[in-house]
Amino acid sequence: MSRESSSVFKDQKHHAGVSLSTKDVDTGAQLVAGLTSTLHPDEALRIRRKIDRNIMPMMCGEIQFMDKITLGSAAILGIQYNWLGTAFYLGYILFEYPQNLALQRFPVGKWMSINIFVWAVVLACHAACKSFRGLLVVRLLLGACEGSITAGFLIVSSMFYTRTEQTLRVGYWFLMNGTAQIISGFISFGTLHINTEGFEPWQWLMIITGIITLILAISFWFLFPDSPTTAWFLTPDERAKAVQRIKENQTGVENKRFKKEQMIEALTDPKTWLFALFSALDNVPNSLTNQQTLIVASFGFSPLQTTLLSCVPGVVEILTIFTGVRLAVRRPNSRAYVGAAYFVPAWLGILLVNLLPWSNRVLCLYAHHSIAGVSVPGFVLSLSWLNSVTAGHTKKIVTNAIMLSAYCIGNSAGPFMWKTQYKPRNHVPWAVIGACYVTCPILLLVIRAVLVRENKIRDAEPVDDEAEYIIERITEDGKRVEVKVDKEFLDLTDRQNRDFRYVL
Repeated sequence: MSRESSSVFKDQKHHAGVSLSTKDVDTGAQLVAGLTSTLHPDEALRIRRKIDRNIMPMMCGEIQFMDKITLGSAAILGIQYNWLGTAFYLGYILFEYPQNLALQRFPVGKWMSINIFVWAVVLACHAACKSFRGLLVVRLLLGACEGSITAGFLIVSSMFYTRTEQTLRVGYWFLMNGTAQIISGFISFGTLHINTEGFEPWQWLMIITGIITLILAISFWFLFPDSPTTAWFLTPDERAKAVQRIKENQTGVENKRFKKEQMIEALTDPKTWLFALFSALDNVPNSLTNQQTLIVASFGFSPLQTTLLSCVPGVVEILTIFTGVRLAVRRPNSRAYVGAAYFVPAWLGILLVNLLPWSNRVLCLYAHHSIAGVSVPGFVLSLSWLNSVTAGHTKKIVTNAIMLSAYCIGNSAGPFMWKTQYKPRNHVPWAVIGACYVTCPILLLVIRAVLVRENKIRDAEPVDDEAEYIIERITEDGKRVEVKVDKEFLDLTDRQNRDFRYVL
């Protein structure tokens, strides 16, 4: 392959006042610069399937979501957790921005592997904790490690997939949250039958999940790719085609240089904060993930029955996320509408859980499960949506950090709703959850209206297709050649690139 030398030239035509240098160019530019042929749809499909076979099993096999759920399962097995649940998200939010910077600076796959390894060790160390202080420390460390996973998956999804494909793939790996609930429920059920003197069932739960996570960390180190430009399972020709395939995203692959101007743009972009507000409010009710075992137990079920019933929300979440992302892809520009629609069953659930007699265990369980799982597609769609409407690698990592930090704020605040004085009916927490679930669909529709308006403004602007961008290459035989680079691989932000159109 040719390698890029130290200069990038732009003709004197004006282009949004953007000044470019070699470091500004996307890492995928050197693979596709000068290509004039069009990628055949059959070849693009073949490469996508090859990417799916090698990436999706890894992302879907990653059970990072189990960390949060093990704490909820451990609650029914004999561990107190309200502050511990919040500690996890405090560690997450404190390290979220540094983790995103590291994901830009270092190879994505390797950095995630290191975090998963540390995470596995810390998860197993829960079993050795003898005090609340020790548990608090390990929960903080777990949160710090998880800060790299969702952000890393979002970056990898944008590197390898088109914007439409991202909606499905983000949904597929996020629905493993539900799978983790099911796995955790069955492991918890099994640990209840382990009778070891001096070793509690919840300690066995932490050891077992720690071993599973350790195996995943080793797998990630050797098998998970850092970028389509270096993916081990693609040939050099396929790498170029994999990059060419995502040209329509107008977001490129990645850029290792942190750009202050893109950070400022991310902080001043209204849609960043609309998505962040949605993320915070949508995740206040996520405290149900940890609370659900105690709520189900309050219906009068035994610990064994409660442990098995805790698997049901996982099934609900898998089904709703799968159907939600499929609907969003089937109906173009419908992300906001589909996400908003999935909040409606949650409204019904909140009414039922507050108005039904507590003795009606079947309907109360239905109401609880509809609240806990049905509304999740809204958040999943918002993650892939934000990933698709943000261009510029530094801007993308900053917006991801803000979105996921807001997610942590919601999750940190949620556990403190569940106070003793509100039991057993918990009317106040349900009222707060209801308010969040009314506001969230409104926010999705507002975001859509803002993006529609921006697209109309851009459609009315004159098209500037005269500018050309050139990079200088040194070929394998030592010759210097100049080749054209498409605007899509200049690492421009969605504001700088006026040809960029926001998907809805």
